[in-house]
Amino acid sequence: MYVCPVCNGLTNMEKTCQVCSGQMVDRGRLIDYFDDYSPYLEDEDAKLVDGFLETKSNHLCVHVYHCLSCDSEVEVTIEEQNR
Repeated sequence: MYVCPVCNGLTNMEKTCQVCSGQMVDRGRLIDYFDDYSPYLEDEDAKLVDGFLETKSNHLCVHVYHCLSCDSEVEVTIEEQNR
């Protein structure tokens, strides 16, 4: 079973803003922003929606990071771990 270490609290990923060098915070999985029911999709079904099953490694989780200083956002791809 593969799990995202950030989603599951196994690691804390800190990110610095490329625009202003401010601190960025994790706003959660990108797939959770698609519609009202996205957070309730099974992980593998959600990957079908965002197209990641078509890549060479389908054990990826994309998170949205938001800068507290300048309000910029970036998408960060996190490799899931086999547990």
